[in-house]
Amino acid sequence: MIVFDLSCGQGHRFEGWFGSSDDFTAQKQRGLLSCPQCGDGRVEKAPMAPAVPRKGNQRAEGPASTHAGPALQQMSNAPVPPEVQLALAKLAELQAKALKGSKWVGSRFAEDARAMHYGEIEPAPIHGEASLEDARRLIDEGVEIAPLPFPVAPPKAIN
Repeated sequence: MIVFDLSCGQGHRFEGWFGSSDDFTAQKQRGLLSCPQCGDGRVEKAPMAPAVPRKGNQRAEGPASTHAGPALQQMSNAPVPPEVQLALAKLAELQAKALKGSKWVGSRFAEDARAMHYGEIEPAPIHGEASLEDARRLIDEGVEIAPLPFPVAPPKAIN
């Protein structure tokens, strides 16, 4: 997944998560992007500062160091309130806890979720990848699914 800072024709800034840069371009060309604040479809990539990590021997300064988890990386030029940083850190912690007992099924997610729903295979907690179209079909069929708030890297992609 890649995160882009985006802005609309009205000047609102927001972020978007995409599978690749080509994904962003394809969605833009198909008119699938709009501002979550005003609905404007004139969405462009906003200038972003490069994410340069601190050296290992440097301490974190400011609000990001007030919670127990890793410092959240700022994705826009607006300051992130400490309450939001804490909420996002807690949400990430809860997602990690929920996924601990879940099996990564990758691109088989829709197929496996459907098979569990119809009793073809034993129900078990799973997570993986599904296209928006596949997710909509699952919901239409009554299969209970939920998107994860943060992207999950396939186990083999984690080093």
